[in-house]
Amino acid sequence: MRTAYPVHHRFRGRRMGLLLTLTGVVGWLAAFRLAVEDWRVLENPDYQVSCDISPVVGCGSTMASAQGNVFGFPNMLLGLGAFAAVTALGVAVLGGALLHRWVWLGLNAGALAGVVFAHWLIYESLYVLGRICPYCAVVWLVTIALFWYVTLRNLRSGTIPVPAAGRGLLILVLDTHGLLLAAWYGLIAVLVLTRFWPYWSGLL
Repeated sequence: MRTAYPVHHRFRGRRMGLLLTLTGVVGWLAAFRLAVEDWRVLENPDYQVSCDISPVVGCGSTMASAQGNVFGFPNMLLGLGAFAAVTALGVAVLGGALLHRWVWLGLNAGALAGVVFAHWLIYESLYVLGRICPYCAVVWLVTIALFWYVTLRNLRSGTIPVPAAGRGLLILVLDTHGLLLAAWYGLIAVLVLTRFWPYWSGLL
């Protein structure tokens, strides 16, 4: 039996459509910018990519690495397709479309795969490549937000069943969703800060 949770923060309708549209557009633009930079490097190997800002912040070496081409082609191509689909769904929801349960579950599964992939890339960027790609970081942030709020929407609406023992915890999470997301982002920021602390401290 599906149960809806009557809390103040409701992840549905226009708010959900707006979230999908914003994360889709921002993620797509970041992936597109990476694709443009990658194309320019292919045309001219001596091209200096615009996102190479410092020894720590840059995307040139990241795009050329194995981590930047996990499936045999540039990762940003996945982003272009995935975020275009998210944007299309967001626009549909904003327009009043009622998506089938399986669409929401499929979106949740895709967001889960994306957030796992993003965290693997975060680890690789920090502890293997030793660089932070700014456009990649934007993709990570919007992917986390997308996964977080699609999951909460599906739990709240009963699209993903919640055992009776977990309903109290779910209501607590729904009431503090913003703080929990901020803590998630904060943990990543701490990892970035501590990993490159010698560089950051040298800027002070």
